Amino acid sequence: MAGLFATKSVDAFHADLKAGGGHLRRALGAFDLVMLGIGCIIGTGIFVLTGVAAVNHAGPAVSASYALAGTVCILAALCYSEFATMIPISGSAYSYAYATLGELVAWIIGWDLVLEYALAASAVAVGWSGYVVDFLGRAGIHLPAVIAGSPGVVEGAVFNLPAALGLLAITTLLVLGIRESATTNAIIVAIKLFAVLFVIGVGSFYVNPENWHPYMPYGFKGVVAGAATVFFAYIGFDAVTTAAEEARNPERDMTIGIVGSLLGCTVLYLAVAAVLTGMVPLSQIDVSAPVAKAFGTHGLGFAAGLISAGAVAGLTSVLLVLLLGQSRVFFAMSRDGLLPPVFSAVHARFGTPHLSTILVGSIVAVIAGFVPLGQLAELANIGTLFAFVIVSIGVIVLRRTDPGRRRPFRTPLVPVLPIAAVAGCLYLMAALPRATWIRFLIWLAIGLVIYFVYSVHHSRVQRAAAAE
Repeated sequence: MAGLFATKSVDAFHADLKAGGGHLRRALGAFDLVMLGIGCIIGTGIFVLTGVAAVNHAGPAVSASYALAGTVCILAALCYSEFATMIPISGSAYSYAYATLGELVAWIIGWDLVLEYALAASAVAVGWSGYVVDFLGRAGIHLPAVIAGSPGVVEGAVFNLPAALGLLAITTLLVLGIRESATTNAIIVAIKLFAVLFVIGVGSFYVNPENWHPYMPYGFKGVVAGAATVFFAYIGFDAVTTAAEEARNPERDMTIGIVGSLLGCTVLYLAVAAVLTGMVPLSQIDVSAPVAKAFGTHGLGFAAGLISAGAVAGLTSVLLVLLLGQSRVFFAMSRDGLLPPVFSAVHARFGTPHLSTILVGSIVAVIAGFVPLGQLAELANIGTLFAFVIVSIGVIVLRRTDPGRRRPFRTPLVPVLPIAAVAGCLYLMAALPRATWIRFLIWLAIGLVIYFVYSVHHSRVQRAAAAE
């Protein structure tokens, strides 16, 4: 059993980078990483979940929910930065856990990341579909609800075809290459940043302060529940770390990409949340396309159409980064022998893990077609928070087990800051529904079965330990 908790040293990870075969192309600079972060962070939170959290949990205090979630994320991001600059490879929290807490914990967190990214991408695709349908409707193209709505949410909906098709298109782009994907993402990010700034600038003229009263209709408990819901919108900085192996200068650029994108997006989230809840009364906020519908209620049809277009672009970049992260986690786990070799196969021409990308994209497309948004977002949130807990603990562990290791970026105030990150994450996890916890534990149980049936017998670390 001791082998289950054997760690993969930092030196072993660097040896993987120097060994022949199975490498990803280093093509991303600091700007690309910041754009990847913004591409994933700004999207679902502003364009979809703001309405869900305001109506169902926090009311106008949804801005406080974003502030609370953002604070927890910043604490976790500082822990991520230490690992991302020290172990600049694909895998994110999975690789960090492997280096500090052992293989079994690494498998659990890797399996958790599979859930996080897959369901997050599915949830974003559902929100993306809502804005696509709204945008097409304004152009006079009306899709039937049976193939263009989220089952269980839109009456008569059976399969969300726009969501599935969008995911398959982005999967194709990711197969073609990381450089092409990053360039496309940067263009999309520029479009949606314009849309977000437009919302803040124009929407502020239509804010009625009376709509902010009562500010906290459901009490502080509602603010916490809202933070647990919108936490999903901050996954982007975690996704940046999965691209570490494709960064040209990860020791410098990873911290810039992680912290820079997170801080900038948090400010924008607070502003948009305040504008949205100030433009319309809480009872009139639409949960499917809240920002566009808020402008529509003020007779700003052109603005609503522009925002829908910006939301489509914004959510597209979120999907791109989430699917990128998912396939890179599969890649890292496969390279360590915990998943079949097919997942670490790299295309000879494109330099991408094409087979894992295609498989992931196809599965996520099916999930997005059939599962409602709310259930997807809650499950993705608990997976993300759990990953943050493991990474924060890992910083403390590695500081004790390998204090002399070179750390290009050092998390400040260790162990106080990592402990605060763990406490904040657990606090938000406790606010999630019981059903979400049950589904999460069932998913982890399935993962443990796979580990003991397949992974433990094919693990490179286990084989090396047996040979000694």
